[in-house]
Amino acid sequence: MAKKTPATTSRSIDIGISAKDRAAISGGLSRLLADTYTLYLTTHNFHWNVTGPQFNTLHTMFMTQYTELWNAVDPIAERIRALGFPAPGSYAAFGKLSALADAPATPPKATKMIEILAKGHETVARTARQVFELTDEANDQPTADLLTQRMDIHEKTAWMLRALLEE
Repeated sequence: MAKKTPATTSRSIDIGISAKDRAAISGGLSRLLADTYTLYLTTHNFHWNVTGPQFNTLHTMFMTQYTELWNAVDPIAERIRALGFPAPGSYAAFGKLSALADAPATPPKATKMIEILAKGHETVARTARQVFELTDEANDQPTADLLTQRMDIHEKTAWMLRALLEE
């Protein structure tokens, strides 16, 4: 029987990160993926349902934000796969993993939407920061790079949303 090489089985991945660290990082990235997807759905919901004097501004802003979030989920999921683990991809899995609540059943007023989204972006930034600690310890630069980009985007978006709430 031929000996299996590292390329033939996911259990024998050798990219310079231990299996334990890869599992921990993948778990953190799974939470980040769930948070990102949940925030995407909420933002898209608010784009559809926003009303009031700020309609045009918020409708356009929410579209920009949900498009950015949609484009973020694939690189996160693919990094999980590159580390050798399956990426979660169901509403049930995301519901268990996400630190974010689902969108309200009844669309709130525009100001409340902005508050919910600002807090959502802050939450996703915190999740990314928690995972970053694991990647830093494991010397996982590709994941660290992904996470710093995500933190930057979420922190800036939260700031911009909070600015809308000031009088």
